[in-house]
Amino acid sequence: MKLIAFLLPQFHRIPENDMWWGEGFTEWTNTRKARPLYPGHEQPKEPFREYYYDLTDPAARRWQAETAKSYGIYGFCYYHYWFNGRQLLEKPFHEVQTKGEPDFPFCLSWANEPWTRKWDGDEHHVLMPQEYGEEQEWERHFFALLDAFRDERYIRVDDRPLFILYRPSKIHRCEDMLQYWNRLARQNGLKGIYFVRTLGGFEIAHQAGFDASVEFEPHYTFAHSGSHRLWSHMKTKERDHLVFDYDQVWQSILNRSPHRRNGEKIFPGAYVNWDNTPRIGLEGQSCIGPSPQKFGWYLSKQIERAVTQYKSEYLFINAWNEWAEGTYLEPDQRYGYQYLEAVKKALESCRDVIKSKWLNK
Repeated sequence: MKLIAFLLPQFHRIPENDMWWGEGFTEWTNTRKARPLYPGHEQPKEPFREYYYDLTDPAARRWQAETAKSYGIYGFCYYHYWFNGRQLLEKPFHEVQTKGEPDFPFCLSWANEPWTRKWDGDEHHVLMPQEYGEEQEWERHFFALLDAFRDERYIRVDDRPLFILYRPSKIHRCEDMLQYWNRLARQNGLKGIYFVRTLGGFEIAHQAGFDASVEFEPHYTFAHSGSHRLWSHMKTKERDHLVFDYDQVWQSILNRSPHRRNGEKIFPGAYVNWDNTPRIGLEGQSCIGPSPQKFGWYLSKQIERAVTQYKSEYLFINAWNEWAEGTYLEPDQRYGYQYLEAVKKALESCRDVIKSKWLNK
């Protein structure tokens, strides 16, 4: 069983964020300014020993990889931002790739949404539009990624680099683009690309050309559980705030029957927590009732399901370091390393199930 954690690179300054959000902006800016909105609301989230790292620092990237590996995380899925030839937040991953360290498996997820003032990917208040172009643009994008795809650390399925698209339904001529990339991949020494689409909090349309889907939690369950019992409102000094029950969402995840969509393989997901109020305040959503102990127990059940029901060797966790969305495995001031310890215990508790499954293949 290989646990892959999504990793956000927005922990370093870029000129665009300085212009849009103020000089010196990083993800820590929103994290630090957060305040509790209601009794029991755990804000602000503070990193363990106040380690407000900068991901352009090689020591920070080594620390992330070494910490993740020591607690059982197999690899990172870095978010990739490409806007019609322009990349943003690319420096940390570029240095991982070009410097050859840390020696830790990785893959990429193209977060193909426009950047907006409200952090929601909506088409309003756009800061950086998302356009897709035609063959010439697809080729330029492919060759910008080719060195990464060739990297020995890149995570592969069927000897093809695994590449996730976040909102494929937004891509004009998506199927044509995937076919074009596969042709380019084979022409450049690869066996193709293992394309994975994200099942998240948006409408899921049928699209050909994908080898698998990944359940991006808790968003997939928010949008597709069919249950309104997940949500309630918490009164604050200003107005009601939308909250959800940690256990209800996890129970919905664990009770959902895995199924293949048009023959696609499904990679199951897991989530640590959720609270995006540091980014958008009362308009966000926060979670009631999370704890490291609960997370570990739910994760162990999801690992068992990944092996026995999904027949998957991969499970994607949201997330390694989404501090301003409240879902992170990195140690913090309140819980220390307890969430990471929960990951390690969950893997150990499932060892016999996993071993039995693979021995009987």
